[in-house]
This record gives sequence, structure tokens and C-alpha cells, in this order.
Amino acid sequence: MHIISQNIHPELILVGAGPGDPELITLKACRVLQEAPVILYDNLCNTRLLDWASSSCEKIYVGKLPYGEYTPQETIHALIKEKAFTAGRVIRLKGGDPFIFGRGFEEVIFARQQGIAVSYIPGISSMQAAGLSAIPLTHRHLSESIWVITGTKKDGELSNDLRLAMKSKATIVIYMGMKKLKEIAAIYKEEGMSATPAAIIHYASLPEEKMVRGAVEQLPSMAAEHQLTHPSIIIIGEVVRLGRDITLQAINAPSSGTHSLHYESNVWPSADRPLARPA
Repeated sequence: MHIISQNIHPELILVGAGPGDPELITLKACRVLQEAPVILYDNLCNTRLLDWASSSCEKIYVGKLPYGEYTPQETIHALIKEKAFTAGRVIRLKGGDPFIFGRGFEEVIFARQQGIAVSYIPGISSMQAAGLSAIPLTHRHLSESIWVITGTKKDGELSNDLRLAMKSKATIVIYMGMKKLKEIAAIYKEEGMSATPAAIIHYASLPEEKMVRGAVEQLPSMAAEHQLTHPSIIIIGEVVRLGRDITLQAINAPSSGTHSLHYESNVWPSADRPLARPA
């Protein structure tokens, strides 16, 4: 049992770090990062987000590499407990959105069991960044729902929900599925659906983003040819066809109809240029 000062109010804030582009984060997230005494951040968080923090903030990496080195969840829990009771507030910065295949709610449950107050700031998930590649997740008369699936369950297997989703007209989004591409293609072949449009988006929203489109039967060969690995999302459905001749990489759009996303480096915050707050 921790004995804490009356001035210490242990708190955990789960913050979504977005898909990768450091500007795709909420103003509320920026504010709490500025005020944070401790930040525990993941492998998929853009480290430029740590620039929001003060020089006195303790920044601790607790990342997990796919099929590689990782920080055990028990270690993360122990750090949450230790830092919350010594520093007061802990920011848990997690790639994408903490509650979409991010184990965020496990940390909520743990913290509440320890008597730590918990709050949550949503993040943009990588599937939403598909729009930058001109792939809408829904489109009237074509796809009226989204089915989001994990490609790797706790036991390492592909979710059986894929077969259920295939019976619908939903856009199917698969996270953590890059080691299951052959299995996914085989399942679609079994159902006579090998020609279903599919795309792989690697490092969505970042300058090094790669995106390929084809048929679902081509997923393994496309990944091999273009050297696509983790982190990537897989999108399957008719919406993939829509943007083949459109790019949406920018907000400053010339009249030609080609859009390219453009960021000025001088808008990024620094020690002498913090986030401006309303008066």
C-alpha cells in the first residue's frame, strides 16, 4: 500500500497518439503532454510528439516491436503504479487510439484497481488515415458498414470473424495481419472471392507511407514485391477501387484536382513556441 502526500493525486491519462503524422493529434492531447510530469510512450508513437513535453518531463519508452523485443504488460502496469503515486499524473501515449487493439482498457482496469483516477483522450486510428490514400471506409450504395478485425489474436491465430465479415458488404479492415496474408488470400479463394479489391497501407500518414492496391489474392505477392511489413493495415472491399486515380496527400489543392498534403516546419511547437491557449 502506498502512502502518499496530500499534494499527490495519482492519475493516469490514456492519450491516442494518432496514426503517425505528428499533427494528427487533438489539441487536448497536446495540452496534457505539455503539462505531463511523466510520459510512457509506445513504439508506434511518433517521437516528435514528445517535443510538446517540458524539459523536466520523464519520458519512458515502453514499446512492443511486432514479433520482436517488447516491454511486458506487467512492467507497464508497474510503471503506471509507481509513477502515479510518486509524480501524480502519468500520460500513457499509445499509437492510434488506445482502445482499438491497443490494450488500453487493460491499463484502465489495472489503474482503477490501484485507486488511480483514469481519463481518456481519443486518437485517430490508422484505418482513418486510409482516406489520405483516397480510400473511404464507407461509401453510399457501396459499403454501409465497417468490420474491423485483428489479424493476430492472443493465441496468434487470425480471427474467425473474417469469414463472417466476408458474408456482408462491409469494408473489412485488418490490423496486425501482415503475417497472415497467405491465409487471408486462401480464405477468400475458398469462398470464390479472390478478385475482391484489397489494399495494404504501410506507415499510413507518414512521409515514408507506401500503399498498394490489387485483388485480395495478390496480397502476399504485393507485400513481397514492395517490401511491405509492419506496421501496416489491410483494407478489403469495393471502396478500394474508388480512389485509384485520385490522391489526397494534401490540403493545399491546386486546380488540377490532385491534392497533396503540405506542412510547414515552422508551425511545430518548441520551447519558445508552445501551444497557444485561448485567452
